[in-house]
Amino acid sequence: MKKRAIVSVSDKTGVVEFCKNLIDCGFEIISTGGTKKVLDEAQIETLSIESVTNFPEMLDGRVKTLHPLIHGGLLGVLDNENHIKQMEKHNITPISLVCVNLYPFKKTINTEGKTFEDAIENIDIGGPSMLRSAAKNHKFVSVVCDNEDYDLVIKELKENGDTTYNTRLYLATKAFRSTAAYDTMIQKYLSNYTEIKNDELLLNYSLKQELRYGENPHQNAAFYSDGLSYRYSMTTAKQLHGKELSYNNIQDANATLQILKEFEKTPAVVAVKHMNPCGVGLDDTITGAWKKAYESDPVSIFGGIVAFNEEVNIECANDMSKMFLEIILAPSFSEEAFNILSKKKNIRLMTFDLEGNDDKQKLVSVTGGVLVQDNDNIIEKYEDFTVVTEKQPTQKEIEDALIGLKIVKHVKSNAIVLVKDKMSVGVGAGQMNRVGACLIACEQAKDKAVGSVLASDAFFPMDDTVELAAKYGITCIIQPGGSIKDQDSIDKCNEHNIAMIFTGKRHFKH
Repeated sequence: MKKRAIVSVSDKTGVVEFCKNLIDCGFEIISTGGTKKVLDEAQIETLSIESVTNFPEMLDGRVKTLHPLIHGGLLGVLDNENHIKQMEKHNITPISLVCVNLYPFKKTINTEGKTFEDAIENIDIGGPSMLRSAAKNHKFVSVVCDNEDYDLVIKELKENGDTTYNTRLYLATKAFRSTAAYDTMIQKYLSNYTEIKNDELLLNYSLKQELRYGENPHQNAAFYSDGLSYRYSMTTAKQLHGKELSYNNIQDANATLQILKEFEKTPAVVAVKHMNPCGVGLDDTITGAWKKAYESDPVSIFGGIVAFNEEVNIECANDMSKMFLEIILAPSFSEEAFNILSKKKNIRLMTFDLEGNDDKQKLVSVTGGVLVQDNDNIIEKYEDFTVVTEKQPTQKEIEDALIGLKIVKHVKSNAIVLVKDKMSVGVGAGQMNRVGACLIACEQAKDKAVGSVLASDAFFPMDDTVELAAKYGITCIIQPGGSIKDQDSIDKCNEHNIAMIFTGKRHFKH
């Protein structure tokens, strides 16, 4: 008696050859819908679902394999005498192999113009049901959900007449992982349309890239993606040139893009080193923005990551070709710019998408768990702020203060950023006290600190930061306020004729 296989796949890559081999191994094949049509065209003999169930496919294909004659054939325990008797009584034939991959839900929701209704119609019901039934009964059933496993299954069938138990267990595990990931993707999509308490955190990430190592050579690492389309994202960025990305490269590049995203309405360039900005420049032209980003800190940019929010032109490329940079990211490169930069063998040239989803949450691992929070995407407007000093900021100082506020939220706390003429001139990152961060930023800026704006990610616990700012010639400070000693800082600003703006919003980054 021939063994039965049921084959119903969305991704039809390799399915014709696979089914030819199944027939050579003594199988008869049950098939459905589009898969049956492809096999029929290849002159592969198949049984229709209707011929097995004596019930038509119906409801636009929503109901076809959800039938006892199918799931009984998948779930019957073949060394259980009672099961065998019941199967014989109801004319249920065992099914020894299931080959199913699921409706392309992920592809549908990432396709421009697809509606909510399109997404719902691409939620597979029968496919996951068959995979789960076959996987549960893997003692007797081989379940194939990935065409990468076709060769393994055929090899064992030809050599042994059946797959080994270890292979069936492997395939079953893979099937449950597939259905779990599929359902997780669906619930994440639907969660965009309703409020639901997050009692359980369901994550679905697919391997994008094996990495040479992690932060250090002795650490293994890999890069995973949730498969959705994001803007300013390394998961959808395309590498055009250069050597393989490292774990640290991806971390730094992600930090660079998140800062760059703050400045969508004007030409901007961001340079990052060790996940902190070493140069940010805004200008009327992308060339001007690049020059400002470079001049912010010509020393630290060496070996850094640089991102542009407009096409890289020949002038910028000529400048960058004279220095060592790890990665250059941009929406595009002019042909001349690419030809110049690609002469450097190892530099990574990458493009990223300006359009797509915004990631609303940030996940950070801790030992045995995950911390989840909303991304710090708050849009702050000057009209919502309060000037607390006698001196009012000038229009130029207000513009620089808003730029500083957008930068400092991406700097490791305690964080201070100095901005002057729409470019960062000093960055103090990750210090144990705020006045220490201020000193680093001011020492980096030196003479450029005169007439600059100081942005702080959190309030001043005492007036020593203002005293230091006055010493270096800073003329305006923007900070959240909220300290019990705010008045001391305000008084010190008034003493030194410094304008101070309170935002009311803290921007710690730990």
